[in-house]
Amino acid sequence: MCRWLAYLGDPVNVGSVLYEPKNSIIHQSKESHLGATTLNGDGFGVGWFADGVSEPLKYRSIQPAWNDANLQEITRNLESRCFIAHVRATTGTPVQQTNCHPFRYGNWLFAHNGLVRGWQKVRRELTFAVDPSLYPHMQGSTDSEVLFHLALTLGLEDNPLKAIEKMVGLVESTCEKVDVKNGLQMTVCATNGSALYAARYATLDIARTLFVTSDAKTVKDMYPENAKLGIFPDNAHMIVSEPISDLPGSHHEVAQNHAIVVTTDGVEERDFAPAKP
Repeated sequence: MCRWLAYLGDPVNVGSVLYEPKNSIIHQSKESHLGATTLNGDGFGVGWFADGVSEPLKYRSIQPAWNDANLQEITRNLESRCFIAHVRATTGTPVQQTNCHPFRYGNWLFAHNGLVRGWQKVRRELTFAVDPSLYPHMQGSTDSEVLFHLALTLGLEDNPLKAIEKMVGLVESTCEKVDVKNGLQMTVCATNGSALYAARYATLDIARTLFVTSDAKTVKDMYPENAKLGIFPDNAHMIVSEPISDLPGSHHEVAQNHAIVVTTDGVEERDFAPAKP
């Protein structure tokens, strides 16, 4: 499927986060340990927030993340207080730039790992459920982009987790109409640059893996001899598809059917329940 990482904290060097950890997101693009597929080479993307810019910036490519020199060049001296990085393994839609994550609308970024089963059976109805004012902003053909715009339609900008719950309820009910019993598999993340909103959910079976890190100061205190941890500001938090290091206590698995909110004040975990339409 895919792997993704979301960061929030004081400004950090983006390239250091993407490349330096032992199990970095770049490493996961060619050798994922916990993903549904080992290889995630069907494109990648990075979206980041920059001071003085009204909306997040993004760089997306159909190149494998491990083989894109431009990504290294762009992120080498890039600093950001909030960003999402995503490496893609397609579930059937074309390998094209508009299908690469993260997706952007206004000051929001969105990334997804998973799939809507029976997508070709429900694509038309779900696409038409997107608010008409948002419809022109959809450029690709993935279920992920439609999920994002459905969440926007259902109030993402006002109440992110409630909107995602409504989106999931709508997707599941639409799948049930066409006798798709196991409609949705997902980990998702949305951010406006001030907080990270993420959820781990599956209609049936076990949802794809998701972890949240301890704040960087706590991890530094646990491993004072580890110089590599110096790249992270003390208040840094990340939500990741799989741990980027093998340091016990640095990553905590998000429970099945739970949501995470990360702010500069800390981490809150709560139940996640679809809201049926």
